[in-house]
Amino acid sequence: MIQKPIVRVGGSAVSIQNIVDVSAGKATVRLSLAPQTLRRIKAGVAFLDRKWRSGSPVYGVTTGYGASVERTVPAPLVHELSQQISRFHRCGLGRFFDEGTTRAILLVRLVSLARGYSGVRIDVLAQLSAFIDREILPRIPEEGSVGASGDLTPLSYVAASLMGEGQVMFRGRTCGASRALRLSGLKPLKLNPKEGLALMNGTSVMTALACLALDRAAYLELFSTRISAWCVWALHGNPGHFEKALFQLKGHPGPVRVAARLWKETAGKGFAHKQNLNTIRLQDTYALRCSPHIIGVLSDALPWMKQHVELELNSSNDNPLVDGEMERIYHGGHFYGGHIAFAMDSLKTAVANIADLMDRQMALLVDVKSNRGLPANLSGASANRVAINHGFKAVQIGTSAWTAEALKHTMPASVFSRSTECHNQDKVSLGTIAARDALRVLELTEQVAAAVLLGAVQAVEIRLKHREIIVSHLPPALSDQLREIRKSIPFLEEDRPLDQDLLHVIQAIRSKQWKL
Repeated sequence: MIQKPIVRVGGSAVSIQNIVDVSAGKATVRLSLAPQTLRRIKAGVAFLDRKWRSGSPVYGVTTGYGASVERTVPAPLVHELSQQISRFHRCGLGRFFDEGTTRAILLVRLVSLARGYSGVRIDVLAQLSAFIDREILPRIPEEGSVGASGDLTPLSYVAASLMGEGQVMFRGRTCGASRALRLSGLKPLKLNPKEGLALMNGTSVMTALACLALDRAAYLELFSTRISAWCVWALHGNPGHFEKALFQLKGHPGPVRVAARLWKETAGKGFAHKQNLNTIRLQDTYALRCSPHIIGVLSDALPWMKQHVELELNSSNDNPLVDGEMERIYHGGHFYGGHIAFAMDSLKTAVANIADLMDRQMALLVDVKSNRGLPANLSGASANRVAINHGFKAVQIGTSAWTAEALKHTMPASVFSRSTECHNQDKVSLGTIAARDALRVLELTEQVAAAVLLGAVQAVEIRLKHREIIVSHLPPALSDQLREIRKSIPFLEEDRPLDQDLLHVIQAIRSKQWKL
């Protein structure tokens, strides 16, 4: 049995890739607290306990929550307050996060709390780690967070499950959290003061979603470049648009990288010399010529987005924060998800522009006015069957629909801040909505990519059949991908439903089947 890599929490920083690997079930989690972190955690718990027992006011421990901060909680009720916060916040609606996303959420929350500034016991961290390890996954509704004071409503379902309340996914089924704990040899936690608030009052849901979104976007950047290369071959495009010397004059590193990949896959084997030079236009339309400039925006944006998200991932982001060693309690607003909101609002715009690019490439492929001699709608039908075959006509309509929906979702969520909770939360990040939007735009763009890949491959194969292209002229990466596609998806000669073919390619994209 192959041992999975271990992501250790409680010492060094955790990466986006760590979150992605655990989400996908490719890595396991171990709580591995560094000695100084262990001391910090114990000191914080002890100091917080002394502080509230001495009669000093501590937000969320001896006070009510939010606008109820002026409400004093009597000492006999302090322990109950940690349980109550998860109960009144469990009003989430919508679909439930899938199991992979839930693993990511649990891990992101564990990473933040394990820094030792949240006033929670090691028991809480150990329970979170055990939930990931034993696949006890809270059923978390997607909707209900405004992204400040953190992801209160979705994370309330995490806090509840640690206490044995609510529903979880366990061993492939939905069951009560108390039953899953019992079957796993675990006991429900009785939360100490501040622990309910610490579990809920942070940016862990939006950050987990952002990690998964950035991983998908990074692959989509490479995949859309490959599709552009296919389209250049299919449309007798001019590879001169991607020359290195040309892009050095512009300078943006993203377009330079994209152009280099396109040059390698279109001109690297002498594309212009092995085709009829009369078919090469001086200037192609923007959907080919400007593809490095469009995809390159995402390429350049991903590093700073990754930096923002990884800083948030490894931050202490609840309130109040507790420094037991310095005997300080800090009341602030680190639960505010502004950086995640901005990154995800930006990401969805960059990705939707790539959907729009590929949609325009599909329009070029199917239209006899622009496809350079290919049959209408890329139909592969024989001459006596052309009249009743329509090839990729409907797929092109679907591509347009998916692109339109992706573009519609680019409205920035962060500018729609609402004043909530009796005007205490009067400016909120909406980071979780932005991250959910980004994932939806990615989903739609992956659908567009699947459609345009199949259309471009169909177009190239038509040219191969007519010996307008010789298969040996294709670079190895494209010829290998063509063979892989044709193992499961035949050339479209006679019309057939294409939904399953599209789903097959979408799954290949999401599983990163093709090395790019």
